[in-house]
Amino acid sequence: MIELTKDNFETETANGTVLVDFWAEWCGPCRILEPVVEHIDKEYANLRVAKLNIDNEPELAEEFDVLSIPSIPLFKDGNVVSRSIGAKPKERLESDLKLDSLL
Repeated sequence: MIELTKDNFETETANGTVLVDFWAEWCGPCRILEPVVEHIDKEYANLRVAKLNIDNEPELAEEFDVLSIPSIPLFKDGNVVSRSIGAKPKERLESDLKLDSLL
C-alpha cells in the first residue's frame, strides 16, 4: 500500500486507477475500514491502493473536500470518478466505488 504525501500525491494518482483512503489515526471508523481496504488491495491486481493521513496532509484533504473520514475517492488517470464515505462492508464499498468494472 502506498503512503501518500503532498510530495508524491500527484505522481501516484496521475495514471491508472488508484483508490485513496483518507484517514486519521484517531478515527475509529478508519480502523474498522482498514482490513477492508487491505483486502481490496490484495484482490484487485489492476488497482493501486494508497493511504493519506489527513492530520499530516490537511491541505490535500481540503483540496479533495474531505469533510468526513474515512473518505475513499477512486481516481482514474488523476480524476475522481467515484467516492465512498464512512466505514462499510467490503461489498458495499466495492459497489459505491464501482470496482466491479475493474475485474
